[in-house]
Amino acid sequence: MQAQFITLDGIDGAGKSTNLAVIRQWFERRNLPVLFTREPGGTPVGETLRDILLNPATKAGLRTETLLMFAARCQHIEDVILPALARGVHVVSDRFTDATFAYQGGGRGVPLEDIAVLENWVQGSLRPDLTVLLDVPLEISMQRIAKSREKDRFEQEEAAFFTRVRDVYLNRAAAAPERYALVDSSKSPEEVKNAIESLLDKHFAV
Repeated sequence: MQAQFITLDGIDGAGKSTNLAVIRQWFERRNLPVLFTREPGGTPVGETLRDILLNPATKAGLRTETLLMFAARCQHIEDVILPALARGVHVVSDRFTDATFAYQGGGRGVPLEDIAVLENWVQGSLRPDLTVLLDVPLEISMQRIAKSREKDRFEQEEAAFFTRVRDVYLNRAAAAPERYALVDSSKSPEEVKNAIESLLDKHFAV
C-alpha cells in the first residue's frame, strides 16, 4: 500500500486531541512510518497564520479568513504533506479542508462553491485517503468547550454557529462514505478508541 493521507476532523469539543493519541499509538504498535501535523499550521508560515486566525483579537473578513486558511494549507501541502507521502511516510493531519468547508462555509456562510474553487487550485488532485470524522451532539460539545482552556477565536462562537458547522461535516460524510469514517465520540473513551482502531485496521487491510 502506498503512503496514506489521513485526516482527523470534527467540531470543537469532539475529542480530537484525545483520539490523535489513539491514532499515534496505533501506528507506533505497527512500527509504520508516520508524520503527524496540523492545520492551520504545520510549517513556520502556517503556525504564524494559525496564531492570527485563532487569536480572539483578530478582526478578519470572511474572504480574508478563508484565504488565510488556504495560504497556510498551500505551504503545508508543498513543504510537509506531499514530500512525506513521496518518501513513503503516512501523514495524519489534525484538520484539513473539510474544516474550511464546515467552519468558513457552514459556520461563516462563505459559499461552498467558492471554497471548492480554492480547494482545487491549492490542492490539485490531493485529497485525504481517509477522514476520521468525530461527531458529538452539540450540547456535549458545548460542555466540553466550556471546561477547556481559554477559548480561541472560533470556540467563542455561539451554539448556532457550531450547529451549522456540524451540519456541513455530516452532509459531506453522507455524500462520500467511501472516504469518511464517522465515529460517535460521545461514547466512552474506550468505545471511541476501539472504533478508531477498528476502522484503521480495516483501512490498512485493503
